[in-house]
Amino acid sequence: MTTPYNREAANAIIAGFDARPEMLVQILHGFIEQFGWICDDATRQLAEELNLSRAEVHGVISYYDDFRTSPPGKHVMKICQAEACQAMGSRELTRHAVATLGVELHAGSADVTLEPVYCLGNCACAPAIMVDGKTFGRVSQDRFDAIVAAAREAE
Repeated sequence: MTTPYNREAANAIIAGFDARPEMLVQILHGFIEQFGWICDDATRQLAEELNLSRAEVHGVISYYDDFRTSPPGKHVMKICQAEACQAMGSRELTRHAVATLGVELHAGSADVTLEPVYCLGNCACAPAIMVDGKTFGRVSQDRFDAIVAAAREAE
C-alpha cells in the first residue's frame, strides 16, 4: 500500500519519536507503514528535522532491506533467505518465485514487489514467506503459486 508523501503526516511520525536522531530506524518504519516507501523528499525532511546529514539518513535507508526507495507493487512478497529456510528449499523457492512473477529480488512491478528477508521467526515451518504482512510456512512451489493466486484474487 502506498499513499502520497505528505510533509505534515511525516512531521507527526517524527514528533511521535520526539525528533530524536537515535530513533531514525523506528521513524523510517513509521514512514514505510504510512507511505509504503521512502522518497527523496522524506530523506531531506528527516535529515533536516533530526539534524543529520542526508548521507547519514541515506546510509541507514540503504543498509536495511525493509526500507525501499521506490514505490512497491500492490503485493509485497518476502522470501526468507536465512539458514533454516535455505536448508528446507528457500533457494529453489526463490528461483521459482523470480521465474513465476517475472521480477528479481529487490525489484518489482506495479503488481508485485519481491524482497528477501533474513528471518520471519518461523524456522520450524521452513521455508517461510510473507505476503502483504501475512506469514506462511512450509511453502512449496505449488503452495507459493496458490498463495500468489489468492492474493491477486483478493484485490
